[in-house]
Amino acid sequence: MSDFSTLEVTRDPRGFATLWLSREDKNNAFNALMIRELIVALDQLAEEASLRFLLLRGRGRHFSAGADLAWMQQSAQLDFNTNLDDARELGELMYALHRFKAPTLAVVQGAAFGGALGLISCCDMAIGAEDAQLCLSEVRIGLAPAVISPFVVKAIGERAARRYALSAERFSGVRARDLGLLAEVYPASELDAQVEAWVDNLLQNSPQALRATKDLLREVDDGELSPALRRYCENTIARIRVSAEGQEGLRAFLEKRRPAWQTDDKKEPRP
Repeated sequence: MSDFSTLEVTRDPRGFATLWLSREDKNNAFNALMIRELIVALDQLAEEASLRFLLLRGRGRHFSAGADLAWMQQSAQLDFNTNLDDARELGELMYALHRFKAPTLAVVQGAAFGGALGLISCCDMAIGAEDAQLCLSEVRIGLAPAVISPFVVKAIGERAARRYALSAERFSGVRARDLGLLAEVYPASELDAQVEAWVDNLLQNSPQALRATKDLLREVDDGELSPALRRYCENTIARIRVSAEGQEGLRAFLEKRRPAWQTDDKKEPRP
């Protein structure tokens, strides 16, 4: 794994990683370097077939304040083609996170403005603090949430996206949960403990089945119920049933024991 100046990657021996936004003195605001490092980090993590899932977090008080002011000031002096290159780089980041093979969970505290909502929307799941403050703030400074907009619309729906992108209203973590952007919210003092609860729950699940299910849901999306989609779904369950983890899971269920990927002593209710 490369050394980064705007990020940290930490690994848990249980098989997952945390990708930390780490510009705490800048409230984890984006600049060109952070965007490039995020792309590199995601590409490298994507090569790790043993990675069970990925957490995306921000160091310090805030998840991310959005775009760095100094970077935006520099961008204002650039011509169209150079700005287009910057936009393509941000787009590459969003698509890399969206198509990441392993499940992704964003953890949101403090501020999450502008492009930070794109990162949250690109993750499979997100939780946060009740008092988090979120905002699609671009129109306040004469811009538009262009690159992140497809992901935000998927996450919260077209009508809500129109409201918050056009009004630039701030909204709380509780409202973000009501919109579906965050799955759950908790008092800020309890957030770290709840992250551990989410981790413990994800660790109960077959790593291979998690990836296969993520691929399946991406393929299904909200598309047409076509013959091709039916065949894809049928092939998916057939493949996973005969896989090593599929066979282990079925045997463990029938033998009333824990499957091999569950290594702790927690007792989970049987399905």
